[in-house]
Amino acid sequence: MAPETEVVEEQQAPGAARTREGERAGEGRPPASPGAPEPGRGPQPQGQRPDGEAAPRKGLPRRFRIAALAAVAALAVAGVLYWLHARQYEDTDDAQVDGDIHPISARVNGTVSWVNPDVRANQFVAAGTEMVNIDPGDFRAAAASAQAEVDRLRANAAASGAEVPVQSANAIGQLRVAEAAVAQARQAVGTELANLNAAKSRVEQAQATRTWAESDRERYSNLLAKQEISRSEYDQRVTAARTAQAVLDGAMADVVAAEARVAQARAAVAQQEANLGKARTAPQQIAEVRARWGSANADLARAEAQLQMARLNLSYTHLLAPISGIVANKSVETGQRVQPGQELLTIVQLDHVWVTANFKETQLRLMRPGQHAEVHVDAFGVDLPGHVESIAPATGARFSLLPPENASGNFVKVVQRLPVRIRLNGGQNPQRPLRPGLSVEASVKVQ
Repeated sequence: MAPETEVVEEQQAPGAARTREGERAGEGRPPASPGAPEPGRGPQPQGQRPDGEAAPRKGLPRRFRIAALAAVAALAVAGVLYWLHARQYEDTDDAQVDGDIHPISARVNGTVSWVNPDVRANQFVAAGTEMVNIDPGDFRAAAASAQAEVDRLRANAAASGAEVPVQSANAIGQLRVAEAAVAQARQAVGTELANLNAAKSRVEQAQATRTWAESDRERYSNLLAKQEISRSEYDQRVTAARTAQAVLDGAMADVVAAEARVAQARAAVAQQEANLGKARTAPQQIAEVRARWGSANADLARAEAQLQMARLNLSYTHLLAPISGIVANKSVETGQRVQPGQELLTIVQLDHVWVTANFKETQLRLMRPGQHAEVHVDAFGVDLPGHVESIAPATGARFSLLPPENASGNFVKVVQRLPVRIRLNGGQNPQRPLRPGLSVEASVKVQ
């Protein structure tokens, strides 16, 4: 037995002996009621035996006290470590995996003629794979009709383009000819005016000659009456007077004819000036021809655009996978009638995912793009490293269907959350790829 136990037994031995003696001395006396003091003794103080000796102290053993102190110290250390961690990190469990989800919709109406049997729900599809065919018959006919219209208008545009230089040359030539004709007509007027002046001069000369011949005839007539000359000499003077009169009449007729020719030349000038005025519209005529050519080219451009649209509609009958990913929400089958904008299936791009963590506005004081982040994926129980890529320009409430209107008077302050985009470092694990919508916990080291 240990020494400490022996001391306790020695301390307890005298008391036990006295107790036995008291029991012998009290034989034959009635037993005392519980709690009543023994005869000849008053109330005993608490923690003290009736014989006056102190009772042993009750308490936890020493090893339990040491364990309690160690637990308190561990809790204190844990609290300090948590406080240090909380100072450097901002955590949130309001986070999820996001990714690019591409809805594949029909762009033309028609009947589905073929669906790729390899395009199945939850299966991988490579970019460029032909997934669905829509009956292209109507669209081929529309493309052929548009091609014929383009050919016709291209021929018209070519003819109009060839007509432009011809019409330009003709208009300019007509202008030059009209200008020359006007100049020639004006010159003819000048010539006829000169001829008229000459004719008038001849009239004056013939008038003088007639006057002289008539006076000479009258003089010879007087001499004949006096019989101073012969009859033949008088007849010569009569003939000369008649000749002078005839010359005068001819000169006067020439003046009338010259005046008529002058009037005719002036009329020709007026006509040529009118032609010149018409020919001077050559720039307008050229502009009109060019406008017709431009209109033909515009019609051709419109027809070519319609042809391009018809070809695009024809190409839209073949639906190709725009990216590589996993097929989801497939709802198209052969023989189905589809309309533009009708969603046929969805492709989820698993090789390009990120995490959207909605942090409280009180957690963003020290958060910046580029800071290190840790993402705990609930589905796989793994931690993935990343970094803060960007912070949203507005809170999620601002992009909701009914954003809060604090000016209405029913204002209640609510801590808002701001989406933070976290880019994961490294590529996807092919064995455990992340899916958009998975719940995660995000932690950002802000210090």
